[in-house]
Amino acid sequence: MSASRQSTDTFALRIMVGLCLIWGIQQVMIKWAAPDIAPVMQAAARSGISALLVALLICWRGGWEQVGATWRGGLLAGALFGLEFLLIAEGLQLTSAAHMSVFLYTAPVFTALGLHFMLPSERLRPLQWLGILLAFAGIAVAFAGGMSLDNLDGRMLLGDAMGVMAGMAWGATTLVVRGSRLSEAPATLTLFYQLIVGFVGLLLIAALTGQLGHVTLTPVAVSSVLFQGIVVSFISYLTWFWLLRRYLASNLSVFSFITPLFGVTFGVLLLGEPLSLNFIFGAVCVLLGITLVSAEQWVRRRLRSLLGQR
Repeated sequence: MSASRQSTDTFALRIMVGLCLIWGIQQVMIKWAAPDIAPVMQAAARSGISALLVALLICWRGGWEQVGATWRGGLLAGALFGLEFLLIAEGLQLTSAAHMSVFLYTAPVFTALGLHFMLPSERLRPLQWLGILLAFAGIAVAFAGGMSLDNLDGRMLLGDAMGVMAGMAWGATTLVVRGSRLSEAPATLTLFYQLIVGFVGLLLIAALTGQLGHVTLTPVAVSSVLFQGIVVSFISYLTWFWLLRRYLASNLSVFSFITPLFGVTFGVLLLGEPLSLNFIFGAVCVLLGITLVSAEQWVRRRLRSLLGQR
């Protein structure tokens, strides 16, 4: 199957730019609608809508027969998925959507570290270790931007930390999928586990924390939930899986790193979020580090090409 996968072409590039734009605006939509519907409720509603759509797709295409062999890994992956979006929802009430967009996408770094210890074939190479050091240095520098005299309560710093922890939860979800029978299950079933467990867990947390009633059905709230539930969690995720079956994952992952750039841009333009020099410099380091970790082979090929031309 992998032999039939091809390098990215113009068609794939256009789709990836569209996906990155959708993923980048996701955090901005959550924060934009927060006054009308609690972020936790948004996360629960989007997961519920998407779970229903994915379940209908599985009924049509098949895949339920593997539930008996995959439910344990599915429950764990779903719990981590719910934790990720709980951290995003709570973190967005403390920090900016721009910050959350960058810190959330540290997930590949934590995935690479986990795989290094899980699978001998996934040992990190020197260029990847350099990327990890660069990413963590960038996180430290970006965090420094939230420790100004005007923000002594540390709200932004705590929100940024939740963004990093959300990235850790995302990375852990990938490790569970790779290390369990979910790796052999249909992508739709794996996605369903995450959505349905996340929906139940987030709805329960919203009820226990008194956020269940924080819902006002304004056009902003409805459009945000529908966008997240249909466009982000259903259409974009399935499109991503479709691309992974046809194109080389290493090539696609390079383009996915523009997602935080869209997130930062939309946060500034649509929400008027300020950016400190610390954060800008730190974010650049984080993105460069993630690129070295997740696209190490692509980077090496480009370096060899440049050195060969000289």
